[in-house]
Amino acid sequence: MNRWARRARTAAVVVVALGAGTVATANAVVLTRTDDRVKTDPADLAHAQVAIVPGSLVRPDGTLGAVVSERVDAAVALYDAGIVDKLLLSGDNGTEQYDEPDTMRDAVLAAGVPPQDVFTDYAGFNTWHTMRRAHDVFEVSSAVVVTQDFHVARAVDLGRAAGLDVQGFVAGDAGSGVREVLARVRGFGEATLHPDVTGGPVIPITGDGRASWAERP
Repeated sequence: MNRWARRARTAAVVVVALGAGTVATANAVVLTRTDDRVKTDPADLAHAQVAIVPGSLVRPDGTLGAVVSERVDAAVALYDAGIVDKLLLSGDNGTEQYDEPDTMRDAVLAAGVPPQDVFTDYAGFNTWHTMRRAHDVFEVSSAVVVTQDFHVARAVDLGRAAGLDVQGFVAGDAGSGVREVLARVRGFGEATLHPDVTGGPVIPITGDGRASWAERP
């Protein structure tokens, strides 16, 4: 092996080591600083203004996918138990054909939650957008973010970075995998750098949730 090949191999090893170190550090920090705020038993949750439900896949026929259905069911249970006063359903409505927030809204209304207590956020394009907009647009101060175990630490960490007094409630076990390990690196960066998100008119969580609903044709 010539000198240049050895240098290239050494550089590649260094890059891989630095990358692995960054991933490990970001995951350790996110998990450590959220550990005491993540709950699996509703009895361990303090009362909060709102349950924030991050969006996930909805099916072409307008029904909820398994992951978001689990989140919605858990959030409704927290509302019924009086642990939260409102629900904030935040997801992707980036195209006319795909609508996470309204699909979630229809499900919680069908479950009997009064419409005035149901808020929709149509620009929750990722977890940082959801948390930052909860603080900036909906003026949330205290919240329970309802999501699966693989996602909850990152969601709570980003909620704290956005200025929320936030707890996490584990809605179920959907597995973790490499994707979330890498997503925590991005989340760590967002929590550190506070990138801008899509803004909008203020719709206070203390008001009537119907003010946040999009008009249907």
